Amino acid sequence: MTPTISDANVKAALTAIESETATLAEKVEMLIEMAAGLQHKPKTSQQLEDAVLLYHRGLELCTPEMPVLQARCLSGMGTALRTIPSEGPGLLLEAKTAYDKALPILEEHASPEEVAETYMNLGVVLQGLVNFHKATMQEAIQAYQKAAKVFTGESYPQEFAILQNNIAIAYLSLPLSSDKEKMRQGMAVQSFEAALKWVTLIDHPSEYAMLQNNLANALQYLNTSHPIENNLKALAAYDEALKVRTRQDTPIEYANTIANKANVLFNLPDDIENPEAGNPNNLKQSQAYYQEAKQIFMDYGQWEQANLVTEMIENIEKELSALSQ
Repeated sequence: MTPTISDANVKAALTAIESETATLAEKVEMLIEMAAGLQHKPKTSQQLEDAVLLYHRGLELCTPEMPVLQARCLSGMGTALRTIPSEGPGLLLEAKTAYDKALPILEEHASPEEVAETYMNLGVVLQGLVNFHKATMQEAIQAYQKAAKVFTGESYPQEFAILQNNIAIAYLSLPLSSDKEKMRQGMAVQSFEAALKWVTLIDHPSEYAMLQNNLANALQYLNTSHPIENNLKALAAYDEALKVRTRQDTPIEYANTIANKANVLFNLPDDIENPEAGNPNNLKQSQAYYQEAKQIFMDYGQWEQANLVTEMIENIEKELSALSQ
């Protein structure tokens, strides 16, 4: 992307930095700090684009004697670029190029943690590029695994949790033959469970909820000879996620989780000891969850999810109608 200055505050800050009597290195550090501030919980994509501009200006000021600052500009730029909403692969490819340039420098001059964080971000970019056939899921997993050598559960539980979550999702997306499907799903479940050994509801609520929700998703689709047992485990995991994901605080995440829970109930007999008796009660509970999720999706303009949930509600109505005859 070609950066352009749009925000008056950014223009003023750039002017102020140019007039500073600080050293070049200090000016680059100021630009990196400003850009990082714009990236932290941005309200608009323009803030991310302004951050990219500041990193570009930092790179222009860097001299060969500033390799680490140059790498930090590149790494920060990569993260800003990958976060800007975009339909095509262009910005992700630019982010990959930035990370690829930064990594050799960081590996020579920076801390293991800084290198690991860059590999973690590169993995996210590669995972995104898989959809455009510009990278492979194996490449994304390799980047995550390099980060995982540093971000262990004992020392960095949050980073470890995010890595294991991403690795598990990558496993589930691997194009493997049907005979390897069970192995792939099992590896994903193991990754989610490994992460949950190190994150807690109290200390890491967001990561805890994410992992419990995704573990439950994996469990309910796990190719196994014990589907009811896995569905019960999935329900318990969704309930754990819902201790964090509430309609008031995280409505979209909440709606996704109750819709996932509804899907389990749709396929679960009321009495697991007597599955032949059917599941009218679970169908009604499933219907209620789907209806609540549909309303939330519609309220927030999530039309694709709303349409999918509408189809499930129609399926339940048919099932209940058949049971009443």
